Amino acid sequence: MKKIFLLIILSISAYAQIDFNTYFEPKTLRIDYFHSGNISEDSYSIDELRMEPYWGGSQVNLIDKFRYGKYIVEVFEKETNKLIYSKGYATLFSEWQTTEEAKHTIKTFSETVVIPFPKVPVQVVFNTRNKKNEFEKKFEYEVDPANYFINPEMRLQYKNFEVVKSGDPKVKVDIVILPDGYTEDEMDEFKDDCEKFAGYFFNTSPFKENKDKFNIWGVEAPSQESGTDIPAKDVWKKTLLNTTFFMFDLDRYCMTSDNKSVRDLAANAPYDQIYILVNSEKYGGGSIYNHYSVCVNRNKFEEYIFTHEFGHGFVGLADEYYTSDVAYENFYPLDVEPYEPNITTMVNFESKWKNMVEEGTPIPTPNEEKYKNVVGAFEGGGYVAKGVYRPKLDCTMKSTAVNNFCPVCKKALQDMINFYAE
Repeated sequence: MKKIFLLIILSISAYAQIDFNTYFEPKTLRIDYFHSGNISEDSYSIDELRMEPYWGGSQVNLIDKFRYGKYIVEVFEKETNKLIYSKGYATLFSEWQTTEEAKHTIKTFSETVVIPFPKVPVQVVFNTRNKKNEFEKKFEYEVDPANYFINPEMRLQYKNFEVVKSGDPKVKVDIVILPDGYTEDEMDEFKDDCEKFAGYFFNTSPFKENKDKFNIWGVEAPSQESGTDIPAKDVWKKTLLNTTFFMFDLDRYCMTSDNKSVRDLAANAPYDQIYILVNSEKYGGGSIYNHYSVCVNRNKFEEYIFTHEFGHGFVGLADEYYTSDVAYENFYPLDVEPYEPNITTMVNFESKWKNMVEEGTPIPTPNEEKYKNVVGAFEGGGYVAKGVYRPKLDCTMKSTAVNNFCPVCKKALQDMINFYAE
């Protein structure tokens, strides 16, 4: 009994609230670094430190209780070794490591973590998941806020504008929408698109029930040319954020490797989530948890893409489909439980949504029409037909249905909204 009591106390203290004003200023310390490696190994090296004028995150919930993502950054007060901030995330590099190319070459990606600007020297620890999905320390770096090499300059300085304003960023989920492939003459179209996509966003549960907990910002930042790159069609456009289709040689995967430009542009507004709106009618987009999301602006599935990708970016929801071509190989090892809240390998189903399954529902649950309205464990998800299970027969994370997040996804989204908005 004493051991159980001690574990409860340790669990509570791990997520105890940190007094923001004791340790931080309401602006951002941005740490840019290089992440290099191949399928089996990786290494970190620091690029630069930047100070940005806004901190859009919570000033109450500073310790990440969800621990989603391939990585988690932890910030310790150097003098006392006290944990004062943490946040989980994923990156383009972590996805690339699961591709065929990563088997026979080494690549380097630019990555970023942002933390509240510290008032005291801190130790920043970078952790990554091992093959058992447990976090291990990979790299650490000491930051002294008095370091005069922390650069406060704004490299891409543009005007921001309010799309939806509900209140103070410190108690709201702040989304910044960045344009790519909109020229100066198309800035009015971009503003109209921001309004349109905000409307799409609040058509969907649980976002529409929580509209008062969101701010949405836009940044007026024109590109030289209209559109985006489509390498397989020999289409190349000069755009501010250098988005491209055929990322990892997948035609619909529209992303960018230009991390620094994305972060430089996002710095013009307070943000928790970055959303890139690409001026294209080709079907596509993409998203990586706490990294950025991408959607095209002129496609018949644009509303679905926008909300589906936000599910990835905001909560790390997994794709529940298993019939589409992807670039990844063995993305979810079947002998470990995935961190994503909406899929399971049944290795530890108790840690997922087992408590949401009604008594009498068969587990695994047959992929049959009579079970379409129940929460269960349906085989097929995470890009494979066997061994990975999803909560419901259909969901916005599986098919192109709008306003169709399943109860498990809705709960994960609601929990994250509450975390930012407290």
